[in-house]
Amino acid sequence: RIGNLTHWLTESAPDIACLQEIKTADEQFPRAEIEALGYNVEIYGQKGFNGVAILSKLRFDEVIRGLPGDDTDEQARFIEGVFSTDRGALRVASLYLPNGNPIDDEKKFSYKLSW
Repeated sequence: RIGNLTHWLTESAPDIACLQEIKTADEQFPRAEIEALGYNVEIYGQKGFNGVAILSKLRFDEVIRGLPGDDTDEQARFIEGVFSTDRGALRVASLYLPNGNPIDDEKKFSYKLSW
């Protein structure tokens, strides 16, 4: 999928892009290919599922991984970046919400509700 992503980044040239469901550990994320296009990259990955990232032409001033207020959640679903702009601070979050699991899957459904 990196080919599709780099093509889109080249064609669209967004200042900031948020990715969800990257499904890879941080060290496996194709950081070099994206940085070669002029983007700063911050990742909160998880092997096999979930995972979020922010790609930005602006430099990150601060990065928060994990939804604030829940230190027990081990699923990589939230990353937030803070950037300095000429209009002040800009805060951007990439969020991958738990999906609509069926009510009979008690573990997943209760996780979704508590999240």
